[in-house]
Amino acid sequence: MGLSKTERRLRIRRRIRKVSSGTEARPRLSVFRSNKEIYAQLIDDEKGVTLAAASSRDKDVEAKGTKSEVAIQVGKAIADKALKLGVKAVAFDRGGNLYHGRVKSLAEGAREAGLKF
Repeated sequence: MGLSKTERRLRIRRRIRKVSSGTEARPRLSVFRSNKEIYAQLIDDEKGVTLAAASSRDKDVEAKGTKSEVAIQVGKAIADKALKLGVKAVAFDRGGNLYHGRVKSLAEGAREAGLKF
């Protein structure tokens, strides 16, 4: 019997986290995707601090349209917060999810708003 979907995702997540870590100059853009919502945060792993966060549950994010359209809005929101902090480049952490669908939409929204990764 193979791995369950969750075990597989967690195994990929650990593999990504071995290589990718955030600094103050280039924080890690971590993405968490639940069935209904999507969350993103900028993390400085050296200090163990979350610098900024955005999610589809925030008041400033319009949660209208498809889940992928909402993910684009979340990407733009986290990029705006990052640019206000003076962060231009990030290390993207897809959290074990495939770079597809909502995760890809969030990344494209962040790139549109000016983040580099």
